[in-house]
Amino acid sequence: MKQKLLSLLCAILTALTVLTGAIAVPILCRPFYYAHVNAYHLTEYGWSQDEIYTAYNEMMDYCTGRREDFSAGVLAFSESGASHFADVRGLFLLDLQVLFLCLPLLAVLLVVCRWKRLAFARFWGRGPGFWAAAGLGGGFIAVGLLAALDFDRAFVIFHQIFFPGKENWIFDYRTDPIILLLPQDFFRNCALLILGLLLVWCGTLIVLDFRGKNGTA
Repeated sequence: MKQKLLSLLCAILTALTVLTGAIAVPILCRPFYYAHVNAYHLTEYGWSQDEIYTAYNEMMDYCTGRREDFSAGVLAFSESGASHFADVRGLFLLDLQVLFLCLPLLAVLLVVCRWKRLAFARFWGRGPGFWAAAGLGGGFIAVGLLAALDFDRAFVIFHQIFFPGKENWIFDYRTDPIILLLPQDFFRNCALLILGLLLVWCGTLIVLDFRGKNGTA
C-alpha cells in the first residue's frame, strides 16, 4: 500500500511539474514574444520596437508579480483592461507557485526513495512517470486536435472557462491599444509551444519508463 501511494504521489507531482513547466516557458521566456514583433510587423501600429518591448515587459512584470501596479509603457489602458490583467496575474502566479512547489517536492521524493531503496509500485507494468505522461499527453492531444479544428472558438471557450462571467477580456483597441500588440496568432503560437513541450516531455518520460532508466521503476 505504501508503495502504491508513493507511486500515485510521484505521478501527480510529475504531471503537475510537466504541465506547469510547459505553461511557464512562454510566460517567462520573453524572447519568444520579441520574435513576433518583426514577424507580425507590430511596429506598423506606430510604436517603435523598444516601446513595444517596454510595454510587454511592464505588462509581464505585473502579471508575474514583479511589480504591484499595472503598466504598459507609453500605451494607455482602461480600468477594465487593467482588471483583466489582474485576473491573468492570478492565473500566472498560480502556475508558477504550483511549479515551484511541485518541482522540489518531486526531486526530494525521488532522492529519498533512491536513498532508502524504495521502489514505486508499477500499475499494469508501468511506472508513475509513464502514467503521468500518458494522462497529460493523451488529454492535451485531444485538446490540441479540437483547437486545431477551430482555434477562434477554442480561444473564446478558454476565456469563458478561466474567466467565468467576465467580459473584460474583450478589448477595444481604442481604449486598450496593447491588444494590437498581442495578436491572436501570438496566443496560438503560445498554445503550440506549450503543446509541443508537453508532448516532448511526455514522450521522454514514456521512453524512459520503457527503458527502465528513470529511477521510478
